[in-house]
Amino acid sequence: MSPRTIVITGGAGGLGLVAARHLVQAGTNVILVGRDAVRTAAAADGLRDLAPVGIDAVPTRAYAADLSRWAQVRDLAAKLADDGIRVDVLVNNAGAAFPRYGQTPDGVERTYALNHHAPFLLTHSLLATGTFTTDARIINLSTFVEKRGRLDTTDPDVSGTSWRDRFYSQIHVYATSKLLGLLATRELARRLPDGLRIYSANPGMVKNTSMNTNAGGLMRLTAPLFRPLSITPDQGVRTTLWLATASPAPQPSGGFFTKSQPATPSRLAQDTALARTVYERTAALLGTEVLTTGR
Repeated sequence: MSPRTIVITGGAGGLGLVAARHLVQAGTNVILVGRDAVRTAAAADGLRDLAPVGIDAVPTRAYAADLSRWAQVRDLAAKLADDGIRVDVLVNNAGAAFPRYGQTPDGVERTYALNHHAPFLLTHSLLATGTFTTDARIINLSTFVEKRGRLDTTDPDVSGTSWRDRFYSQIHVYATSKLLGLLATRELARRLPDGLRIYSANPGMVKNTSMNTNAGGLMRLTAPLFRPLSITPDQGVRTTLWLATASPAPQPSGGFFTKSQPATPSRLAQDTALARTVYERTAALLGTEVLTTGR
């Protein structure tokens, strides 16, 4: 049996690269996606000698894309399809928490663009190009702080531009972008073709990654306070690795998982009607097909 192919966004460093190392060592074909072409290629080169002897795995490959820009997300999906890649697992790991309001060239808040729009758009683009295998798994990195999300349930803002006109709280914007991802994942699970599965994975509070350092603002200042309670990156990727490789595939599809077990997210994240609204509004914003097939 040929090794499975796993695509990891945000794979040039942090949890993405740690997960990639474990997967390469297990004999998996890994494709890293990163914003910086040189850094991502160097990360891929550093994994090439880790595959077990006798495993017919393809050397780790690298693709460059700024996933905060919709056009580059679509281009990435097209390149993967053009290169004949068949994706068994997509790990939507890339994420960020910006300290101040800013918009992308697409006119949306940049934290939302990277944490919510990019996974949604890449997943739907790969579905449209037929790049997923028939039993593929999609894993969206989530967080326990989604409970601090601030979402208007009567008129959910999926673009994030409402933060331009209210107090911009870094942690609340980050949490809300992740809450939107949880809701969209829950709804997409109902619409995926039979055989495909999607999950939300909570890595926990992880130390020694670039997430808080790169975030700046309050999250960077408070990170040292939580270090004694934090886990290592190798521990932080365990749930993602389990969701990617466990046989049979974990249940339920659309579920929220932590410590390699199903967990219960916030009450808001379990709202079925809100999940449908968030999914449909996000699809309309990004111009993706609204899936109607599935269960």
